[in-house]
Amino acid sequence: MSTDPENQNEHQNESQAGEAGANQSSEPTTDSAANSGETSVENLQAQLADAEKRVLLAHADLENFRRRNRREMQDQMRYASLTLMTEILESVDNLQRAIEAYETEPNGDGLVEGVKLVSQQIAASLENHGCKKINAVGQPFDPNLHQAIQMQPSAEHAANLVAADLRPGFQLHERVIRPSQVFVSTGPDSAKN
Repeated sequence: MSTDPENQNEHQNESQAGEAGANQSSEPTTDSAANSGETSVENLQAQLADAEKRVLLAHADLENFRRRNRREMQDQMRYASLTLMTEILESVDNLQRAIEAYETEPNGDGLVEGVKLVSQQIAASLENHGCKKINAVGQPFDPNLHQAIQMQPSAEHAANLVAADLRPGFQLHERVIRPSQVFVSTGPDSAKN
């Protein structure tokens, strides 16, 4: 091997040119990797912003749904008795007609008949809406259904049976809304025997 200075310079120039070429070819790869990394970060940020926007919209929709439900529930509760009130108003109209009939003819039977009719209409309206009268007389005393006013002897009813119903009680479906006020029998009066 000769150590020719010109030859060494050529080898050196070739190797430097090769290194420069290698460096140039690797730089665009680094730039494209950096660019693709920046692009993917930007894509992820855009996706995150979009997801956050969708979450906010979902929360807003949910809150609107809750508000609408609350308003509908309040309206249902407020107007739940609408049908009952309409039926009772018909009874009130009939009661007014009976009073007017009595005023024009005080000796007529119009008032009694009209009041009986109104009473029947109101009872039917209440029953249509699940409100029924508690039958008390002759039944065993039940503190869940009856309110005892007093106890008294009764020849007709055995001990602890309801002898008289002073004020009728009512149930709405299965719940007592007003207990019956009753006299409870102590059985036949033993002093009479």
